[in-house]
Amino acid sequence: MVKKLFLGRHAESAEAVAGIKDIERDLTAKGYRDAPRVGKYLFEQNLLPDTVISSSAQRAKATAELMAEQLKYELHKINFSDDLYNASVRTLLKVVNEEQSTCNHLILLAHNPAISYLAEYLSNENIGSIVAGGMIILNFDIGSWEEVSEGNGEFYMYIQPDQIIF
Repeated sequence: MVKKLFLGRHAESAEAVAGIKDIERDLTAKGYRDAPRVGKYLFEQNLLPDTVISSSAQRAKATAELMAEQLKYELHKINFSDDLYNASVRTLLKVVNEEQSTCNHLILLAHNPAISYLAEYLSNENIGSIVAGGMIILNFDIGSWEEVSEGNGEFYMYIQPDQIIF
């Protein structure tokens, strides 16, 4: 069985400002345009998630909700996790490995650099830094998410908001 792992970076966020905690930073106007754009693209490609797990940071939360609306994914089903904010690659991989086997398409929305490092670690590809709002899709020929490990993912697609044309 092929499972698809969608590794997304939150859309473009506002610069750090004194008096606002990093976790509270919101998206820019561009971020608010890009996130639904990626969701619409995924929907049109029939790349639909069974599960969406997102960092609880405001910028990731907004990205997840805007994408989910375009994907026709119910907002109350999004799992917002504090563990994904400032997460290490190990923490992100643990979240993937703990996903239910009944899930075949998993979207994980988090932050750089860890989300980009995870994509490279799992695929053994030189991906570099995932752009804001970007998403890497990896295929795994596995039966259970517990089997996801170093190098056993196959690069499938890199979606960049600025390259989507409707």
